[in-house]
Amino acid sequence: MACWLYEGMLLFGVTFIAGYLFGTLSQTKNALDNRHALQGFLFVVLGIYFGWLWSRGQTLAMKTWHIRVVDRHGQRLTQGRALLRYVWSWLWVLPPLLASWWFNLRGTEAVVITMGWVAIWAVMSRFHPRQQFWHDALAGTQLVSALPPKL
Repeated sequence: MACWLYEGMLLFGVTFIAGYLFGTLSQTKNALDNRHALQGFLFVVLGIYFGWLWSRGQTLAMKTWHIRVVDRHGQRLTQGRALLRYVWSWLWVLPPLLASWWFNLRGTEAVVITMGWVAIWAVMSRFHPRQQFWHDALAGTQLVSALPPKL
């Protein structure tokens, strides 16, 4: 989870720059004017970010924590498999976002639902036969240790 938090800090910079670029190019004066287009743009930008880095094995946060993502056979991911993993990884947040929208939840309720779902989704990995996250199982990927060799 520490890697996940570090990745979140890095993604703040990625989304900030992408949001600034979108706002500048679209000449958006009010942040809510093109909200759905911005969300779609950020979805694509994050897909490119993760797809590109996962197909090379690691993001910066994964390098820091010595984690590598590979396919079921231990090989590097193809761009397609990396993008599939990106789409399946939305299972971490999409269900509570949809529930919040469907039931018109705001503020604290939405945060509680989201944090509860993330906790449940993380615990569910313990029930997988190989104890891996379900989005990895669905995408045919796995996380492995990438410790440097000892001298």
